[in-house]
Amino acid sequence: MTGGDERLLRLADLPYEQFDGLPLGAIVVEGDGTIVAYNDYESRMAHRAREQVIGRNFFHDVAPCTAVQEFEGRFHTFFAGRDKERISESFAYLFPFPHGTVHVEITFVRLATEKRVLIAVERVVR
Repeated sequence: MTGGDERLLRLADLPYEQFDGLPLGAIVVEGDGTIVAYNDYESRMAHRAREQVIGRNFFHDVAPCTAVQEFEGRFHTFFAGRDKERISESFAYLFPFPHGTVHVEITFVRLATEKRVLIAVERVVR
């Protein structure tokens, strides 16, 4: 994520109602991958209405291209990690959307007060 750790900390504390104002995709998932929040930016980028994804599994129902070690495996390792002090992990990823491949930077952000993770998705301009 380009904004550094301070920005990550702010995202981790942001109420879900304020996610729609973010200039990046924001998806909050439980440890099993169930989506509990999905912002407007991500909805537009992925061409998926929020109502279609809330309560569904991100990795298997909504974005099956992420059901690979490089993404889902990494998520589960981060979620279950012994180092709970580690607030985030970032990596580059290619989303093969039906409307075209999109280069993104993915950041997992551990939410302090819940057993959930924010998946932040930022487009990478090439």
